[in-house]
Amino acid sequence: MSRRLPVRTLLASAAVVAAVVLAGCDTDGNAPTLRSLQPLSSQMIAEIEKRNMGKESPILVRIFKEESELELWKEDQSGRMALLKTYPICRWSGDLGPKLKEGDRQAPEGFYTITPSLMNPNSSFYLSINMGYPNAYDRANNRTGAFLMIHGDCSSRGCYAMTDEQIAEIYALARESFFGGQGSFQIQAFPFRMTPQNMARHRNSPHMPFWRMLKVGYDHFEVTRQEPKVDVCDRRYVFNTETNGRYNPTAACPAMTTPDDVLAAVKSKQQRDDAQVADLVRRGNLPAVRSFADGGMHPTFLASLQSHNVDDAGVVRARISSSNGTIPANVQIPLEQRSSAVRTSSRVTTGSTPEPVVRAEVPPTETRVAAVQPSSGGSGMFGNLFSSNGSSSNGGIMDQMARMVGLGGSSASDKSAPTPKAKSPPAKQQTAARTKPAEDKKPAARPSTGSANNTSEQPAAPPPAPSQNALSNVPPTAPTNSFENRFGAWR
Repeated sequence: MSRRLPVRTLLASAAVVAAVVLAGCDTDGNAPTLRSLQPLSSQMIAEIEKRNMGKESPILVRIFKEESELELWKEDQSGRMALLKTYPICRWSGDLGPKLKEGDRQAPEGFYTITPSLMNPNSSFYLSINMGYPNAYDRANNRTGAFLMIHGDCSSRGCYAMTDEQIAEIYALARESFFGGQGSFQIQAFPFRMTPQNMARHRNSPHMPFWRMLKVGYDHFEVTRQEPKVDVCDRRYVFNTETNGRYNPTAACPAMTTPDDVLAAVKSKQQRDDAQVADLVRRGNLPAVRSFADGGMHPTFLASLQSHNVDDAGVVRARISSSNGTIPANVQIPLEQRSSAVRTSSRVTTGSTPEPVVRAEVPPTETRVAAVQPSSGGSGMFGNLFSSNGSSSNGGIMDQMARMVGLGGSSASDKSAPTPKAKSPPAKQQTAARTKPAEDKKPAARPSTGSANNTSEQPAAPPPAPSQNALSNVPPTAPTNSFENRFGAWR
């Protein structure tokens, strides 16, 4: 036993170096970090032993978008997979449905095989596991994109983002399974748990034919509790089949067989599920289908985001610690879930009555321009000309002229005292304050967990219309630490 530890250390170091060479798309530099060598906690080891599992036994991962959960399964002494732990997903992007093309911000759905070369120990997002998209099915159906990950940092542009603490544990469990001899493990990514209730709720989705195909693989795992054998032919997935021919992803499937006991169990489950779906549809009153156009975040993380930590655009402005790990600052809350975490805010406009702030959603890929805040009564000559809240205590020039000729207008006695006008800093200072740090620089206050101060998902509110002179000397600022700059060319 005393001789095994140095050997394991050497093997781990070799795996780290190999992963950097083969999966180094998402790196901070050339030198591998020690994050990938973090040992499993004593609590996790105790949980593994409690469930009659081995620390190095095989694993399997299942992901569910709608529930925002990642399940990690591990083989027990019976040779079957058992659920070890369910992790809440901190952030995923896109909507329910598969990834179709590069740049659509969709997180993949399907069956993916993870080898050691897809483990990235030197990720810009603490640690990451490349899902291997596009797989044979995706390529056969002309789906494009690359470098879709499970990673830390709670920020997503087509990935499944965890907290740094979560990905460290998931990475360690995968690493230990490779040490135990598992050549690869499977990630099964689903839009939701494929229950009769969910299949009935989503029955009208255009993705339903694809999802019903995924459900076949889901059912194979449910009845066997073993990783299904996955192949692709005729541009579709097939599960637990054997053939004397050859599987060609784009050609007709060869003659195939499936073990009788597995086939019978899967068919029986499918018949029960179909009957329940029909009954649920007949009775009606199914829960409404939610929109996930901007992705999702698990409710446990939303509950940690108190209103004073979130601005009215849904952006977290301070690091939050929760039982599931650290949420970094500048995390973008999904649009559909902001109402549960964002405080109601207001702004005083040209009148004295507060008006609610209405923020138009700007696509994240747009470049933000340093905004110069106008005064409350407008900016430049035209603002002072027409404003009733100009710098003059008697109102704007037009107000004064109106009173002089007896046409009314607002006087100081008719209005509440004007709000003092905040002094705006020089334009160059504002630009410097809003420019994001360079990608290779980390914030000085970065915690030991490695959470990145990622601002890539912060949506930009449309800047107020400034005067012609206001931005004449202010160059536009482009985000340099965004997710697109790290991965975006391949999304």
